[in-house]
Amino acid sequence: MNRLTHLHRLEAIERKSLLRLITCGSVGDGKSTLIGRLLGESKMLDEHQLSALEADSRKLGMQDDEFDFALVLDGLMAEREQSMTIDVAYRVFSTGRRSFIVYDAPGNEQYPANMATEASMASVGVILVDARKGVLTQTRRQSYIASLVGIRRVVLAVNKLDLVGYSREVFESIQDAYRRFAQTIGLGDVTCIPISALKGDNVTQRSENTDWFEGPTLIEYLETVDAEDDSERRPLRMLVQSVRRGNLDLRFSGRIVGGSVRAGDRIRVLPSGKESVVSRVITPDGDLAIAIAGEPVTVTLADEIDISRGDMICSAESPAAIADQFETTLIWMSDEDMLPGRSYLMKIGARTVGVSVATPKYKVNVNTLEHLAARTLHRNDIGVCNVNLDEPVPFDAYAENRTTGSFILIDPSSHATIGAGMLHFALRRSQNIHWQAIEVNRQAHAALNGHRPCVVWFTGLSGAGKSTIANLVEKKLHAMGRHTYLLDGDNVRHGLNKDLGFTEADRVENIRRVAEVARLMVDAGLIVLVSFISPFAAERRMARSLVGENEFCEVFVDVPIEVAEQRDAKGLYKKARRGELKNFTGIDSPYEPPARPEIHIHAASSAPDDAAEQVVAKLAEMSIFNRAH
Repeated sequence: MNRLTHLHRLEAIERKSLLRLITCGSVGDGKSTLIGRLLGESKMLDEHQLSALEADSRKLGMQDDEFDFALVLDGLMAEREQSMTIDVAYRVFSTGRRSFIVYDAPGNEQYPANMATEASMASVGVILVDARKGVLTQTRRQSYIASLVGIRRVVLAVNKLDLVGYSREVFESIQDAYRRFAQTIGLGDVTCIPISALKGDNVTQRSENTDWFEGPTLIEYLETVDAEDDSERRPLRMLVQSVRRGNLDLRFSGRIVGGSVRAGDRIRVLPSGKESVVSRVITPDGDLAIAIAGEPVTVTLADEIDISRGDMICSAESPAAIADQFETTLIWMSDEDMLPGRSYLMKIGARTVGVSVATPKYKVNVNTLEHLAARTLHRNDIGVCNVNLDEPVPFDAYAENRTTGSFILIDPSSHATIGAGMLHFALRRSQNIHWQAIEVNRQAHAALNGHRPCVVWFTGLSGAGKSTIANLVEKKLHAMGRHTYLLDGDNVRHGLNKDLGFTEADRVENIRRVAEVARLMVDAGLIVLVSFISPFAAERRMARSLVGENEFCEVFVDVPIEVAEQRDAKGLYKKARRGELKNFTGIDSPYEPPARPEIHIHAASSAPDDAAEQVVAKLAEMSIFNRAH
């Protein structure tokens, strides 16, 4: 299909009632075959595609002159070889009564995160089961995810009924078992249909083989199910994506994700809270009397108020809430575990903010729906966690608005999507805890001390010489009359962090606590020397972000691991080599060297006193010793 033809079809879909649905099931249950047949029998395949489908079907041993409709979707050779869909595919098609966007979710149990992402955009779920196998663990897992992301209408398509002789007893047994399970997870609107995707029974045509079945065919159900989206009836939510000046006014463009807007409506802009009145609702085809959820528009306001990309325009009568701490359901999608306390990025609406995730309250065993204790989340885990944002954001609970109540997590280094989640509610402490205004502030402390505050962060392998150099730097600064404090890794673990071990998650929390203490000491006007292995770049980046610009100096004390082992005064490397000390940096736990430290000390060839002088000189260069005002 050429691009122009595809665009024409998309335009036709926009003109009709649109239903978004997702198909899911276990590997080999026939999802791709079903979607391929829907596309073929709704005349969405051109002659070239049909010819290619027939040729490919014959190569793979076409049965009874039937096309292998799975080939329509399974375009990846890996999928054909493995006989499963390994990523989410989607297609658009249309009948005389309705248009459809259908997502084909992975059938393998390793890919629930992929399914959840696409299911969040669907209003109907089509869950396939093999009539020979019945309701499986994977069926329950996918049904739970569908209910979790807000799908309330489900079709249970009992497929391959031809392989059990179109048995009514088999179908009704599966139907009864599924309905009992569906009630436990809150799925009340369930329609069960016996089908054969390969033969075409009850897909688009009623089958004579199931004359005992009085319900609709699959396409009849999909054409008539109530797909009305109630988002239009909800309060106005518009995500601002761009701001530009027209001839005489500022124009704010974005997509309406809830409610409607028309000239004369009073609106509130979040997070600023400023209010105004809509003057015009503009599209490329001219002004609109009203724009509704799902439409991209541009609005102008009666007042010239400050609005930025990422802000939310709301109904003044029913605005969204604002908070920076939430309870969420989080679906983890990365091969690297979620580490509580680590800094990530959250994209919510059109805003991107810093975020950290607390230790999960529990994770869900999607096979049994049990709540399990967890300290972290692994790939494809689903857990309930609190999150803490760097700044307040406007939001709705996911149950109220799927767009303003959902988010993705992003790795700040790779920019890869590592998680997706749904907001339950704002934590009460986010509304009840406020910054207390303090008159004797950082500047006052610094002025009294006679110099500017900063953090000097020493990082490197155990045995590199960090503590030795940090001690010498503090002695030199003390002799100069500077106010300092040294936070050393071993010393802190005797008190503040005595409850932490050396797992990756504990190391992240170890640095998070120390970074927060260092920030408080900077507020007190001190030069804070921090000597920790701090093996992960993400935590060092987080520590830097807590203080002001030009208030952080990273010192990489660099030695080859062979030299560090030779200096092994504490005998730690020997224990690690014997397997007596797990998760030891440089042996069985990684060290991520700084990419651009302010100071790079090659400690194997530099005397400690010379290294200390280098640090003091750098602080002078940063104007730390200048009197603060």
